[in-house]
Amino acid sequence: MKNIENLKKYRAMSEKDLKSELKSIKKDQLLASLKVGAGKEDNFSQIQKLRKNIARIKTLLAEKENGVLNG
Repeated sequence: MKNIENLKKYRAMSEKDLKSELKSIKKDQLLASLKVGAGKEDNFSQIQKLRKNIARIKTLLAEKENGVLNG
């Protein structure tokens, strides 16, 4: 369950670390989608995984900003 491990890792991060991780993942997503678009790579699932991680991080950031997170 890699997703649960990622979520635990993200929950332990500070807001600053989450924002830098988000920026890094967005960059990775852009590069992956450009490679797929150019026909250099066929790994569509990698883009989907990156999109889901972006959504997870954005959700955690919103929870931390709104004080919803209990950790």
